[in-house]
Amino acid sequence: MSTPRSVVLERLAYTLAAPVLAAVPNACPDGAVNTGVLLAGAAGIGGMILAFKGREGAGRKILRGSPLTLGTVVDVAAQYTPGWGWDAGLAAVWAAAGCLVLPLSRHSRRGHRPALATPAPQLPPSRPKATLVVPDDGADQLTRKARMLWARAGMPGRTHIVAAHRHPSMQHDLTVLLRASEPGRPITGLSEADVAAAFGDVDESDVSLTPVTPHPGRQGGPGWLEAHITPDANRRRREKPTDKERWADRIGGPKGGAPGSVLVSKRRDHERGVTFYRAKLTDATAVLRVNLAKVCRGLGIKEDDSRVFLLADGAEFLISAFDTPPLSQIFPATRELLTPDAKGMYVCGFTITGQPVKNMVWQHDKNAACHGLVLGVSRSGKTQYFAISMAAESLAGAVVWLSTVRKDEKTTTLGQYIDRQGSTALFMARQLRAAKALCEIRAEMPWPHDGKPHDYKPGDPRCPYRLLSVYADEFMTATQDTLCGQDIQTNGDDLTVTGLKYGIGFKPAGQSPFAHNGFSTEMKDNLRQNSRPVIFNMGSPGATRKAAEGTMENPYDVPTIPARYSRQEGSAIERAMTGEADPENGASTGGVAVIILDNGRAVLLRVLYADFDTDLAHLFPDEVYQLTEYEIRELEKRGLWGDWNRPPEPGEFGPAPENEGEDDEDARPRRGGGNRSRESGGGSEERQDAVTSPSQALAAIRNLTGA
Repeated sequence: MSTPRSVVLERLAYTLAAPVLAAVPNACPDGAVNTGVLLAGAAGIGGMILAFKGREGAGRKILRGSPLTLGTVVDVAAQYTPGWGWDAGLAAVWAAAGCLVLPLSRHSRRGHRPALATPAPQLPPSRPKATLVVPDDGADQLTRKARMLWARAGMPGRTHIVAAHRHPSMQHDLTVLLRASEPGRPITGLSEADVAAAFGDVDESDVSLTPVTPHPGRQGGPGWLEAHITPDANRRRREKPTDKERWADRIGGPKGGAPGSVLVSKRRDHERGVTFYRAKLTDATAVLRVNLAKVCRGLGIKEDDSRVFLLADGAEFLISAFDTPPLSQIFPATRELLTPDAKGMYVCGFTITGQPVKNMVWQHDKNAACHGLVLGVSRSGKTQYFAISMAAESLAGAVVWLSTVRKDEKTTTLGQYIDRQGSTALFMARQLRAAKALCEIRAEMPWPHDGKPHDYKPGDPRCPYRLLSVYADEFMTATQDTLCGQDIQTNGDDLTVTGLKYGIGFKPAGQSPFAHNGFSTEMKDNLRQNSRPVIFNMGSPGATRKAAEGTMENPYDVPTIPARYSRQEGSAIERAMTGEADPENGASTGGVAVIILDNGRAVLLRVLYADFDTDLAHLFPDEVYQLTEYEIRELEKRGLWGDWNRPPEPGEFGPAPENEGEDDEDARPRRGGGNRSRESGGGSEERQDAVTSPSQALAAIRNLTGA
């Protein structure tokens, strides 16, 4: 073995420098040589300090600077030792340590020099790359052919085919079991396109990759993969799909009408003429999002809102496709259906599935009366609902009042079976004043069992007064009346807040539930939280959803009520090409409504039908219930009883204007008029600067002429 040149030179330097270190400090301590040795040692110490602070490679750098530092130590020690023996010994020890450790030549290599006394490594001779040879494991012919195709493709994803299995009754469909070529390596970088290209005339969409689940007798995990190649099955799926396949491809996909859902079952009810599609979300924690129109297109059925309905229940939902509109059926009202049970619930209609839907005459859980909110455009069925609701309340022993702005046949007919009924805004204003005063009267009304007043308790036989239901039809129009509209709105707000604890429920009806039409926010909140709102056709699906806003968690779950039952017939494109007229509109959807249940779920129902062309006495009890004599006396004391249709009294709905003479018939009380009184003793007269009506102009002329 040859010694590296750097080692020989370093040992030679230590051998020659040792006598100098022993002699110079004693011979000429102030000479240039000794001064140079000391300066070199100082530089070595500084380098060692910097190397220590730098951390990286500190040990190696300190060793390389150690010869200078230790040489300076020997030089300084030689100046204080007695005799030449000590100096020579110290220098010899320094030289021997340097020759043994070799800090300069040994620690200056960083992987680019061969080790001490070690021959340079020789590169092995290049060998041709070995080809993976798969031993014959007795595979069948299909597996061997698949392996040949796989090897021809270059072993995609560095994988090997373990086995191949043909699908039953399929000529080209097969499943291939793959594993990584190197044990312990996961399969990465393999795509459906790689598999399709390896097997020739196969489309990428006909290949699917699935993980392998370990089970006894077969390994699994990241190093294994199954490739399903199904061109024949996909062709059949595209041409003649099953119900579940059609749902998965057209509805349950990311762009379908119900993303993330699967079809559970499809059932046909021939007797009722309906097909039920029951589905659920694969992820039970996901939020259900169903686009009914897209679902209909995916199922290949007509997008007809009057025949196709959605019922959601958590992660499951049901789509019902009827042959004919199910809610076109008439459900006659009967006394048995309208008689409330012990909890104050009665049947008000039926859903598309034939299930009864109930409303309440009082709130059993809150131990109070209930309000009501009935909305809908003209001829939508509000008055029909009034009939069955009033009949149920009368059967429960309640007193019923009804007021409307304009007189019509149905409300006049209902007046025969209830306590009070009128058809003017003035009647409504006095009705609400009396109901509001009853809150004060009943608050002080003693109960017979202890002589103390109590809050209303539904069904309690000790209660000295009856439940009172105050209906106000066309409430929106009444609040805009110039004489008493403001009074109606104010008293309506008060009644919704204070009426429940005294057994008084307020039930307005109209075509708009918004503040600018008379429904304040406070009134809407109290009505919705203490009733089951019934919303008939509001003119459009958007208006119906807006009317239900605030009563549900998601107002877009409100079912659609079409204007008419108009089933689509034939193709509109073909009719346009042939010049044929479109089919006529179908039957009206009057009586179809959305009721908001207590849990915020909207249910579409057909309200029970009360035929006003016949006698309604079979729905109402024989007795018409009225207020107690005590309540009537208290109302008379306040001037709030009697004929509510009588003309307005001076100052009843605002300050009374001045009447110059008792026979002045043109002077009428005006809402909001000022106090125009004359003082006979003072000689002064307060006149109104502006004339705003013909009667005021005539009165001014008479004052000037002394007539």
